[in-house]
Amino acid sequence: MLFHIVERKWWYFLLSGLLIVPGVFFLAIGGLKPGIEFKGGTLLDLTFTNPPTQNELHDFFAGLGHPEATVQGVAGGRVEVRTIEMLPDELTKTQQGLQQKYGADTKVDSSVVSPSFSVELIQNAIKSIALASVLIVLLIAWAFRNFGWAAFRYGIAAIVSLLHDAAVVLGIFAILGYFLNIEVDSLFVTAVLTIIGFSVHDTIVVFDRIRENLRLNPGEPLNPVINFSIMQTLARSVITSLTVVFTLLALYLFGGYSVRNFALALIIGIISGTYSSIFNASQIVSLWQEIEDRLRHRALVTAA
Repeated sequence: MLFHIVERKWWYFLLSGLLIVPGVFFLAIGGLKPGIEFKGGTLLDLTFTNPPTQNELHDFFAGLGHPEATVQGVAGGRVEVRTIEMLPDELTKTQQGLQQKYGADTKVDSSVVSPSFSVELIQNAIKSIALASVLIVLLIAWAFRNFGWAAFRYGIAAIVSLLHDAAVVLGIFAILGYFLNIEVDSLFVTAVLTIIGFSVHDTIVVFDRIRENLRLNPGEPLNPVINFSIMQTLARSVITSLTVVFTLLALYLFGGYSVRNFALALIIGIISGTYSSIFNASQIVSLWQEIEDRLRHRALVTAA
């Protein structure tokens, strides 16, 4: 049974718009809250004989007036905690509280965190995305080289789909930051880059099926080929995404406080990437073809 997926492209575009536009609004009003790594602060290197859980340590620092603290476990009983800048008397009080609660042998080393590293990370991420986008367009264009200049539309459609997924994740976290004060850190940047890679991979699978079907059925209209190609890859895309989402859901529920936002960003991005690969990327190619056909038809009518 063949579903008419491409023919309903405007409904898919509308749904994407409903997801992206509110997020863009909250991004514009500063809803995306930068974490301590982007603002600078204090880094505490804690060493325990019997280290507590990350959730327990986070609750401890929240009780000291630092709910923004991020806790990350390190091997050998070491734990790293990042907070906003703590004054000397706060550091003394924190050390005394830790030693009183977790043992006198608890060691506390503190240092100042500079936001310059995280800023450099974002700049390098943007440069990497720009370079990867150019390479993706060229790679897909080379794969579709038998279609002439029309091959570039597939690469550009993949980039638009990629940007769609990044915008969805950024927008949702801007909304969460505005209402729930959820912050983003360097792990969030890593999650966005991972989402982009996954989205492109899934999109290329669909495009490769379209290319094969166009080669096997020369002269066939594009829209029926796209519908058939999507149906061929639909089960694979959904099952692959579900296995990843289930794993990430377990990580979100049981992985600890420090990786919760990372797992949540990946869950949102994987779902969005699967949706855009099936319902957006190919539809952009179809819309591009329809616009070209209309312009070509109008030019012929004018010439006649």
